[in-house]
Amino acid sequence: MPTALRLIYKVAFDAVYHFSEDDGWAMASHVALSILLAVFPFLIFGTALAGFLGADQFAVTAVHIIFDTWPAAIAKPISDQVRQVLTIPRGGLLTISVLAAAYFASNGVEALRISLNRAYRVTETRPWYITRITSLGYVLVAVLFFVVISIVLVAVPVALAFAADRFPWMTDGLRTVSSYGVYGTIVVLIGGLFVAHLWLPAGTRRILDVVPGVILTLIAWIAGALLFASYLATFANYAATYAGLASVMIVLVFLYMVGVIFMLGAEINAALLKYRVRYTITRSMKPRLGKELRSEADEASNLGG
Repeated sequence: MPTALRLIYKVAFDAVYHFSEDDGWAMASHVALSILLAVFPFLIFGTALAGFLGADQFAVTAVHIIFDTWPAAIAKPISDQVRQVLTIPRGGLLTISVLAAAYFASNGVEALRISLNRAYRVTETRPWYITRITSLGYVLVAVLFFVVISIVLVAVPVALAFAADRFPWMTDGLRTVSSYGVYGTIVVLIGGLFVAHLWLPAGTRRILDVVPGVILTLIAWIAGALLFASYLATFANYAATYAGLASVMIVLVFLYMVGVIFMLGAEINAALLKYRVRYTITRSMKPRLGKELRSEADEASNLGG
């Protein structure tokens, strides 16, 4: 077996084996349930904070950004329920219910952190209160990011009308910004994956160390979403089994699949680091690069001669 194929086999086998041996399937269930339970508190807290900051379109923007990466058959029932929840009037920002929502939203971040620690084979050394405060910080940053996007999207139509008269060359760029349903979702998804892999688990990693897992996660996410949507449309009949809970169970199964994909991406990164694949590739390219440079130098000397 060629060296490259043998290395690919070792990395893939190590990732899948460690995922199975370290309760990866159970952790994926934990991630799926924690994320589902965190979505509503996150949006409740975000809506309260956004209203305090004057960003009234936060809920609409957040629902689009979060659920546009899900197949329509899965996203629509849950997003409709989310919109109903967010229309209920609530008190000010600093109330017990809103603060509790922020805490429960951080549980989703904690589930991701624990699963990534297992996937990267690292032990958490930070105290529990530090990790919890960090998770709350991630929730707050995500809310503020969505607030900024919602404010920008409210301002874009006004800017478009103004630019059409005064600065026609700006209209194309503003229309691109207004297409947040695609661009905003992609940016948030990719940025969130990098942040999660780089800083959520214990230890330190470089950007190049996590790029393979992020790329594989994105590809598998798209493929898995398409396949799952096709499965729902062709074969599945969850209503016959779960009755009124069918939509919730569909979301849980989808999030379980996403949890498996997310953790396997981290397992691939960990296996690549374990076998020092990037170092091996770099070292193997040096002799070839040296030969090419020497051949170019010989050709130049022959032409000069």
